[in-house]
Parts: sequence; structure tokens; C-alpha cells
Amino acid sequence: MLLSESSGKARVSRGSVLADILLDSDVIIAWLRGYQPVTGAVLKLLESGHSLLWTPVSVAEIFAGARKSESARLETLFQILETLPISEAIGKKAGHYLQKYSKSHSIELGDALIAASACVANLSLWTINKRHYPMPEIRLFPHLT
Repeated sequence: MLLSESSGKARVSRGSVLADILLDSDVIIAWLRGYQPVTGAVLKLLESGHSLLWTPVSVAEIFAGARKSESARLETLFQILETLPISEAIGKKAGHYLQKYSKSHSIELGDALIAASACVANLSLWTINKRHYPMPEIRLFPHLT
């Protein structure tokens, strides 16, 4: 599925049997650029009613690296993905992750904020780059990562 082919939002109330999944920027880029098997997996998740979320960090990373040909599909992302706002609790948790993992694992601010968002919101994180998330409390979404 390409983003321009999407038919709308997929949202599930918290506490549902279906999982809410936080997408890392690398997964969003793979989806945006039509890379299989990510594209097929996203389509299946949306069709089955899962909510896919992103953070303002991913929004910034995606828009900063976007190709001109991707602009229409980028706007569709806002119709498909729910934005998880960054809160004070997320900021504090990200600071803790930076303090603990920046030297040993080269964790940067963006990854710390995404990890903290997943942790504080109790979401599974779907990433291709597992090494960016050494935190034991982060639940990595096992699908094609």
C-alpha cells in the first residue's frame, strides 16, 4: 500500500484487545517509500483495526528528510497516524535514557524521546533499528523488525 492509496484513519480506543503501536521514523520512511514487507505489514495492521501512532520527533525527522515527490503522501500520514504529544513525563524519561545510554549506546535525543514516548504511553515500538532502543522496559513490536 502506498500512503496515497489509504482510505482513512485507523483508531482504536485505549484498552482495546488490538494494540496501539508507536512507529519509529525508520518504519515510517520504509512505508512511505513503498518498501516491502513493511508496506504490506502496515496495510494488514490498519485493516485489522490497530492504531498506528507517531511522535512529533518522527514528524520532524520525516519532514526534514522528505523528497519533493513524497509531499502528497506526507500529508496523508496526518490522516492515518495519530500523533502522540510529548509531555513533561516523556521529557523526564528521555532525560533519564540519555543520562544512562548516551555514552554506552550512542543514544541521541530523538531516539530517547521516542523510547520515552513508548514507555510512558505503554505502547509497543516498531523499529527497524533495535540497537537504538537498549532500554529493557521498551516493548519492541516483533513484526518484521
